[in-house]
Amino acid sequence: MEQERELQSVKAGTEGTPAQPALKLGAGGANPPRPPERSRKVRRYQRRSQLRAKTIALKRLTKEEIRIGREVFPPMPYCRPLSRAECEDGPRPCPYVSCKHHLYLDVNPETGSIKLNFPHLEPWEMVESCSLDVAERGGITLEEVGTIVNLTRERVRQVEVRATTKLRLLSSNGDLGPISLPRK
Repeated sequence: MEQERELQSVKAGTEGTPAQPALKLGAGGANPPRPPERSRKVRRYQRRSQLRAKTIALKRLTKEEIRIGREVFPPMPYCRPLSRAECEDGPRPCPYVSCKHHLYLDVNPETGSIKLNFPHLEPWEMVESCSLDVAERGGITLEEVGTIVNLTRERVRQVEVRATTKLRLLSSNGDLGPISLPRK
């Protein structure tokens, strides 16, 4: 019953109103207030309400839509950095959305479909725009990676396990030489 009220207050945005205080004092009122623990139901609702990536399949676009897209966004000649050394001190967020290291979109090489990782943002509104910048920062948690690439923590963990397995297979075949992976 209390979880349902908590979920309704999150949906309505009335968490912590005087009728239902979100913070409670400890015994005797001497302890500092702690943030309320969220129930599993509330956490699940908040995960579902996050905006998901949007995929644009080129096969589904009509010829007219493609023609309009070419008129609105004609090809523009520009000098994009060719190496990490050239772009390391460049403007941030990175304006080169077509770069394979940019986090705004992904292009499937087999189908040509475009996946917009952050459909609710414009490229210049992104806090982190380059995966190489994130890699240079060093180790971060799965939660932080999920926020950066707009995936859940569990999906990030699955991708990590799959990539680690592929690297181990390649190193055992002798294709890459010995690889030392960090142990947890």
